[in-house]
Amino acid sequence: MSDRYAVIGNPIGFSKSPHIHGTFARMTGQDLVYEAIEGPLNGFSGRVDQFRTEGAKGLNITAPFKLDAFAYANELSENADRAGAVNCLKFDGHRIIGENFDGIGLVRDITINLGVKMAGQRVLMLGAGGAARGALLPFLRQEPSELVLVNRTLSKAVALAEEFAGCGPLIVSGYAELADLAEGYDVVVNATSASLRGEMPPLPGNVFRGAKLAYELAYGKGLTPFLQAARAEGVAKLADGVGMLVEQAAEAFAWWRGVRPSTAQVIAELTLPLR
Repeated sequence: MSDRYAVIGNPIGFSKSPHIHGTFARMTGQDLVYEAIEGPLNGFSGRVDQFRTEGAKGLNITAPFKLDAFAYANELSENADRAGAVNCLKFDGHRIIGENFDGIGLVRDITINLGVKMAGQRVLMLGAGGAARGALLPFLRQEPSELVLVNRTLSKAVALAEEFAGCGPLIVSGYAELADLAEGYDVVVNATSASLRGEMPPLPGNVFRGAKLAYELAYGKGLTPFLQAARAEGVAKLADGVGMLVEQAAEAFAWWRGVRPSTAQVIAELTLPLR
């Protein structure tokens, strides 16, 4: 009988995870089935309990259940604990182990697939929500010269900086103050939800000066206002979050199965031209 895995979210019809993990299984010769589960908004634990009783081995978590999964796990990795959210569960008897691979997948996409180093570089991250929170520790582990976190509500960024104090050179700023800090950033990452609404974060014009990469965490949205602004300022490389999506899936697959699949083919299949 094939091992069972799934992704849970609500809504879930858009999810690329069944295609991604199905491709990974064929690539690596792993005997598994992978499905999509639309979890009830107020019934996450019960639905996961049911899935576990059916013999499930693991579960990917997408919106809006990453906090529910954090509470559901009885063991947490450092990444998950620091992020305060879980995007992957492994079931091993009574052990329910929570992980968060989002930031790791993002770092792999930037440094390996896009070939942009982060060590010793100035990195700017826009937003202080869940996406940014999950990326902070993996980013700081790359040892940038500084990581500037900017958010509309400065107190939210300050709280994150206090939580991650001692992990690396983390600086916080509001958008209004960013112009005074900007001496040119090597990597600019948009972890806000602005692009989902077709909006542009209120960035000063000098933010993109000399940048090697502008990275949009949203994927499948084409040339978002953020990426349009980066292109207009002459940023050498533009990317959306497809690579991050596939790389975090590969991390989960390797964690579950003990073999890491190649990601290039799947990224190419899912990438839409940035026009």
